[in-house]
Amino acid sequence: MSADAAALPVSLMRRYWRDRALWMTIADALAILAALALPWSTSLLAIFVACWLGAVAWVVDWGAYVRLLKRPICYLPLALVGLAVIGTLWSDAAWGARLYAISPTLKLLVLPWLFYHFARSSRGIWVFVAFLASCVLLMLMSWLVAMYPGLSLKSGEEAARGIFVKNYIDQSQEFALCAVALAYPVVRLLRTDRIWAALALGALSLGFIANMAFVIVSRTAIVTMPIMLAVFSLLHLRRRTSLIVVGATIALGALLWFTTTDLRWGPKSLVRDYQQYKTEKTVTSIGLRLEFWQKSLRFISEAPVIGHGTGSMRALFERAATEYREGPPGSVIANPHNQTLAVAVQWGAVGVILLYAMWLVHLLLFRGEGLVAWIGLLVVVQNVFTSLFNSHIFDFHQGWMYVLGVGVAGGMVLRAGSGGEDGELRGITRS
Repeated sequence: MSADAAALPVSLMRRYWRDRALWMTIADALAILAALALPWSTSLLAIFVACWLGAVAWVVDWGAYVRLLKRPICYLPLALVGLAVIGTLWSDAAWGARLYAISPTLKLLVLPWLFYHFARSSRGIWVFVAFLASCVLLMLMSWLVAMYPGLSLKSGEEAARGIFVKNYIDQSQEFALCAVALAYPVVRLLRTDRIWAALALGALSLGFIANMAFVIVSRTAIVTMPIMLAVFSLLHLRRRTSLIVVGATIALGALLWFTTTDLRWGPKSLVRDYQQYKTEKTVTSIGLRLEFWQKSLRFISEAPVIGHGTGSMRALFERAATEYREGPPGSVIANPHNQTLAVAVQWGAVGVILLYAMWLVHLLLFRGEGLVAWIGLLVVVQNVFTSLFNSHIFDFHQGWMYVLGVGVAGGMVLRAGSGGEDGELRGITRS
């Protein structure tokens, strides 16, 4: 082999090794793969996100990235992570518990990178298309598993209830988000007389709703979907159209109430569980939540400003459990099933202020018009309201739904505000 022939591969490698356009394409592909994996696998998601971070960091403009960090949409989530790290200093928990409790916040470190990358990339919408397509496949699989439980990767009751992978809470969160997010393009298509496209997307939305109604339903989804629909009506529909949507929603809800057992069972089980908890001291879902919340409020009153420190919750509940011998009051957890309480117990009012400020600036980021702004707004609204009943920023699946949804949509909004790719550096440096 001649010297020139041997040098050719080396030359090509050097050429593409720092090729910004190539690495941006690789990063876009990895982000799309992460969105595809999110409904199915936690391991694949973690692998794709790690590879994506490497691809973006390899050709990052560090000056532009640092200037982006000065915006509250970036430094507030980073401050929350920083508080979790600093909070280990005044915690009484074992160091293993303190370090482990930091990990649920680390996903927020990815947000500024997503903002940065998708302020430059033109392929952000494909991430959302990939997530929708993946959820459609999961919905079809859920219907098949409901009819043939043997197809499920789960066992026992979950297989019989139409769960192929993960659990019904994660699945319902995805389906609820997709069902309501599709309302915007459906309305836009109808206004431009593209009836068949609108009917196709409307059928997908109704498919998600039907699956939650007839196959498996989450109580949290029942509560949050009407709120998300109300936000959509207020922001994107005329008053008359909003009244029609409200009426249709009520009629659909009534129809599903009388035709589906699961939908009626949810509210009935809440009442039954509460009565059993109060009168018989039986361990029930609502009873446990009430107990967790009551104890958490007491813990907060003991350290209202900076909390008990990172990783302190389990030790606090263990200490409280010694006051009881049996029943719900003696249960020990490390998660009070409420995002505000989970933050306040560990980091007090300082942590709650950071959490609410982060939610607020991310809401304000999506106050404009368009499909991307609607998706971003919906992701934040869903996370805020579902966090009344769970710690969804800290939970793996829902937390990554928030990070990916807000990060990709936020970057696209920044790109649109900067006038496209040529002006992206100007856009992300505005304060």
